[in-house]
Amino acid sequence: MEADNEKQNILVIDDEANMCHMLTAVLRKAGYDVDSASDGQAGLMQLQRCAYDYILCDVKMPVLGGMGFLKAAGNLIGSSTVIMMSAYGSIDSAIEAMKLGAYDYISKPFKSDEVLLALRKAEERERLKKENRQLRARIREIEKDYRFGRLVARSAAMAAVFELAQKAARYSTTVLILGESGTGKELIARGIHFEGERAAMPMVPVNCGGIPEQLLESELFGYKKGAFTGADRNKKGLFQEADGGTIFLDEIGELPLSLQVKLLRVLQENEIRPVGDSRHTQVNVRVVAATAKDLAEEVKRGLFREDLYYRLNVLTISLPPLRQRPEDIPHLCRYFLERFNAKMGKHIEGIAPAALGALIEHSWPGNVRELENIVERAVLLAEGDQLGTEHLPPSIHAHNQDTPSETVIDGFSLKVAQRAIEKKLIRQALEKTRGNRSQAARLLEISHPSLLSKIKAYSIGD
Repeated sequence: MEADNEKQNILVIDDEANMCHMLTAVLRKAGYDVDSASDGQAGLMQLQRCAYDYILCDVKMPVLGGMGFLKAAGNLIGSSTVIMMSAYGSIDSAIEAMKLGAYDYISKPFKSDEVLLALRKAEERERLKKENRQLRARIREIEKDYRFGRLVARSAAMAAVFELAQKAARYSTTVLILGESGTGKELIARGIHFEGERAAMPMVPVNCGGIPEQLLESELFGYKKGAFTGADRNKKGLFQEADGGTIFLDEIGELPLSLQVKLLRVLQENEIRPVGDSRHTQVNVRVVAATAKDLAEEVKRGLFREDLYYRLNVLTISLPPLRQRPEDIPHLCRYFLERFNAKMGKHIEGIAPAALGALIEHSWPGNVRELENIVERAVLLAEGDQLGTEHLPPSIHAHNQDTPSETVIDGFSLKVAQRAIEKKLIRQALEKTRGNRSQAARLLEISHPSLLSKIKAYSIGD
């Protein structure tokens, strides 16, 4: 028998010199590093100098016996596994030793194999404890809710988004948020503002596509009295209202070319010029922009200034569409259900398996906003304690009639739903890679052994 991996160390505490000599020889031959002490007091001194993986301790010794050693050692024992030895063994003394922290109890005289067997059992116990700790940590990681501002998710893709947004919040760098409509671009922008040092100052959202072009300049930069018909007073623009804080330029891809030049100056010089004014005004504003458009393509088509694009594209955060992260759907449903329960004074406990399966299979062209609206509608319609397929809009049913569901969910458990989604994603990855499991593991961002284990557990390919 040899100790696993790197050498483990053992402290032998026994007042019999022959016993110490025999155990030291046997244990060293088995691959352990061994120190010895002649009594409990000497053992305590050894513990103060060194930490041990295992301690073999006699019960009856002069000066300080084994039980006294256990009581006196206390926290010094740490993670050491203690095995007691005695020629006067009894059930009572064994129980007392266990209460004081000992792992095992062997009676003298014993054969060397008995000691090695006790150590092997102790090693196996430590290995299982370590695996359990790792498993619990893994479960906590899997079940962890990722949060940023008012956004919640559980997918690795959104965890990466939240991590990048959290870093962006610490600084005043210009941020460009890309993503389809309904993915939560404004919520990310608000999170960046309210998680940062500017949180106490204004956050001013502007929909660049929702304000007529002829009014947009005066809205953004303000105007002086008499600048145009109807300008009967000075008016601050939205950049001045956001001074010290953040301005969120949503749908920046809709900004007219004539205003793109002026926005570029704001980013370069931190100053604006109100309509009708001959002077520039300094502003201290953090710019966060967002768009569903491909700005690089817009630049090629001459619809967006290249220099402005590079000014905005300092730090880019790309939000994945909901259809690419179906593992977030059960979690988002629960989040919205709790919110609308509180809002409407209802007590709906969950979503029926068939309804949740239909939601998971939907293509989500409207992304998270569409899901939020569907859950709100369902909560409004539901009379019982559960949301069913009858509470979902026809578009969900139509999609699922066209695309038969492969994800069958039994019961009410979100954990079960999570496993169903995992099985579906593994199948999709294997289809995409034509059965190449190494490539599929990379797509799924898991290890190859983990993928093999899941394929076996889910009977995929059987």
